[in-house]
Amino acid sequence: MRFPSKSLVVFFAVAPSMAQEKVMVPVTIDGSSVRLEMVVHKPATSGPAPTLVFHHGSTGSGRDPRAFTQTWNPAALTRHFVERGWAVVLPSRRGRGGSDGFYDEGFSADRSFGYACQPRLSLPGAERALKDIDAATDAILAMPFVDRARLLVGGQSRGGILSVAWAGMRPGRARGVVNFVGGWVGARCSSAVEINGTLFRRGAAHPGETAWLYGDNDPFYPLAHSEANFAAFQAAGGKGRFHR
Repeated sequence: MRFPSKSLVVFFAVAPSMAQEKVMVPVTIDGSSVRLEMVVHKPATSGPAPTLVFHHGSTGSGRDPRAFTQTWNPAALTRHFVERGWAVVLPSRRGRGGSDGFYDEGFSADRSFGYACQPRLSLPGAERALKDIDAATDAILAMPFVDRARLLVGGQSRGGILSVAWAGMRPGRARGVVNFVGGWVGARCSSAVEINGTLFRRGAAHPGETAWLYGDNDPFYPLAHSEANFAAFQAAGGKGRFHR
């Protein structure tokens, strides 16, 4: 497992969690109003809480539409943060979970083939996802339980790389980023270095802390590929160091 030298680790007093709630939040994206589903976990504390906004990944191959409408709600992650006094918000992008809209994050021309490897098809899907994250974050920051000065963003797989890219697009809005095995397309795509590097370079403008977490023997993102992604981030001005 490898980590950059700049990492954000914050601990708060343990507190029992409140019940989770699932809400439909209206946002405006590209001039259209849609509702995004968000699963909200709050700590049993009073006043605004430090908040983690954690983003979901893909659906594997992208070939099974039944997976598109499954709400992502990782119990271990939310429990870890809520027990330490954090609020956790898990937004679903357009067409995912219970969110309105069409799921269109970089598919092949024939959607039965799933996600595309061609940059001209794949990267516009990432841009669409970033618009959703931007709108969702604005709505989350307006929620009364959120401490706007203590915002952490992160995600798993596609959610991880999107969090890094978004933090670079909106420097200063988040204190830190947690990238858990992030990437937009797997290394089996011949264009994976180009696609993933393009998105990770966008994160270099983020001035705060980041933590990148990857493991050995990952069939989607081998360590050699992930190290190349981090090198692209560094070449664009991102700070950090990988540790074996």
